[in-house]
Amino acid sequence: MKGNYIRVAAATPEIVVGDVKHNLEQVISGLEEAEGQGAQLVVFPELCLTGYTCQDLFLQSTLVDEARAALLSLAEITESKEILALVGLPWEYCGQLYNVAAAVWKGRILALIPKSHIPNYSEFYEKRYFSPGPEAAVPVTLEGEGGRVWDTWFGSKVLLEDENIPGFSVAAEVCEDLWVPCPPSISHAMAGATVICNLSASNETIGKAEYRRDLVCGQSARLVCGYLYAGAGEGESTQDLVFGGHNLIAENGTLLCSSKRFETGVFCCDLDLDRIRSERRRLIITSQEKRNLYRIITFASGKRPASLMRKIEKNPFVPDDKTDRSKRCEEILSIQAAGLRKRLKHTGSSHAVVGISGGLDSTLALLVAVRAFDGLGLPRDGILSVTMPCFGTTDRTYQNACELTRRLGATLKEVDIKASVTQHFADIGQDLSTHDVTYENAQARERTQVLMDLANQCGGLVIGTGDMSELALGWATYNGDHMSMYGVNASVPKTLVRHLVRYYADTCGDKRLSDILLDILDTPVSPELLPPEDGKISQKTEELVGPYELHDFFLYYVLRFGYHPEKIYHMACHAFDGTYDSGTIIKWMKTFYRRFFSQQFKRSCLPDGPKVGSAALSPRGDLRMPSDASARLWLEEIEKIEEDL
Repeated sequence: MKGNYIRVAAATPEIVVGDVKHNLEQVISGLEEAEGQGAQLVVFPELCLTGYTCQDLFLQSTLVDEARAALLSLAEITESKEILALVGLPWEYCGQLYNVAAAVWKGRILALIPKSHIPNYSEFYEKRYFSPGPEAAVPVTLEGEGGRVWDTWFGSKVLLEDENIPGFSVAAEVCEDLWVPCPPSISHAMAGATVICNLSASNETIGKAEYRRDLVCGQSARLVCGYLYAGAGEGESTQDLVFGGHNLIAENGTLLCSSKRFETGVFCCDLDLDRIRSERRRLIITSQEKRNLYRIITFASGKRPASLMRKIEKNPFVPDDKTDRSKRCEEILSIQAAGLRKRLKHTGSSHAVVGISGGLDSTLALLVAVRAFDGLGLPRDGILSVTMPCFGTTDRTYQNACELTRRLGATLKEVDIKASVTQHFADIGQDLSTHDVTYENAQARERTQVLMDLANQCGGLVIGTGDMSELALGWATYNGDHMSMYGVNASVPKTLVRHLVRYYADTCGDKRLSDILLDILDTPVSPELLPPEDGKISQKTEELVGPYELHDFFLYYVLRFGYHPEKIYHMACHAFDGTYDSGTIIKWMKTFYRRFFSQQFKRSCLPDGPKVGSAALSPRGDLRMPSDASARLWLEEIEKIEEDL
């Protein structure tokens, strides 16, 4: 498996309260199962070697000493294994009892990490037994049978770091530590921990599972980390409480794995360390000052899972779930319309001008304009929808543009630009039969001139139609469709444009309007700048620059995470397995990087437009990139991948 992934596991063993020997066997079984699934890290629940619900039995030396002996036995058992395990137990130090997470790896006890916040309210009364642990780690020596000695560290400010895996830095907190206003994990993450482990025994009450899930996801989002939460479950005393064994694994706010409650077992998934590290570079949340307060304990596994236990979506800009997708579409349309409303109010404009082609982008721009006008209480006939047929216009797109405008109640105006473009060709000495870049771009620039002048006539704004995918590839004519007075689609990728139009078609409540929108969706993407063949579109964009679903995939991971081309390539191979072969992916990846770098000059002078998602290309915000930067490093990396195929 290529890429900086690690496999992690959260496990809930079926324990017996007070039976340390049985519980140790269950922990060993869970550890071996996790290792068998390729996990490099496994987290068990709080106090799982004894059971969380031992109550006053924690004051019995027999139980505490047996738990200590079980930990030493577990350490010996792990000598032949290559998995880091965090296990909960009571541990006595200097005459006080602590609730600790013991980190064990290949025969070593790397650390004993105590619970910092001891709950003593409602159903919890841990202060009867346990003391809050110290922050600063102190050295501790443990002696076992046969004179064997383990040197370890005791304290909460501990980082466990793999020397062979970049960014694999583990810290731990215990149950209540997460639920307090200022969890220890905040400091852990600022010190460099990328994976936070929580050993927990959280009982079940109505609504608590949802709150717990939100808490874990929220903490992983705030701290930009992987967060592993292992909950106590089957076998804990049900004298007054029930424990559901809720296991959760989240990454940067996204829930990757969630167990069913009231079940035991081992639950694995893969964390993307590159994703975490990339986001942290952008947000700058780590602090060397914080790190200096921590004891850094290293280990050296270097183990990697052979395959990827993680779904990679083909369309990262588009939610896979239909309900989530509908919510996203509604929110995006609202953001676009709100941006345009503000601009219209600010300029005192009661008119907007949209160049309508019968294609997806101009359709979306018109739909957004309608929303904005409705929101301002302005009559829709103040939207001037302009169709400008020329050499490549087909009957299908022309009719759809006209019908869409009429159905929405906007004002339709037709300006045939064939004569003006022909005259322009005569002026500059361009052969009408030479279908080169001048032939194409002259049409786009003439259309923009028409729109600008019409906007001046009515005191309105030209609404830009170009989308983010086109801007990324530079698939726009400079000072042609590249220019407008407000670009409502500037941060909407092509794969998402399609879903926004479909959402409008599904929810508009107008059968005729819906039919028009569905036919537009069914029309091949084209700038229609070359003459049609047999009345049909001859110039299909995706045949020229490549599939937009691939380019949007590349764009997302380039913009959001700055991944190496090699990683993006392997992710694409995984996501598009059975759709595109490796050669096709490489071919269009080279096109993407070449165009992305060479076309920045067009993005450096973009009109204003609203950001709708986590990635955007505005030179005033998300992408401050030199127009003359070299793509050499990125293209050489792609060429090396190609050589290795």
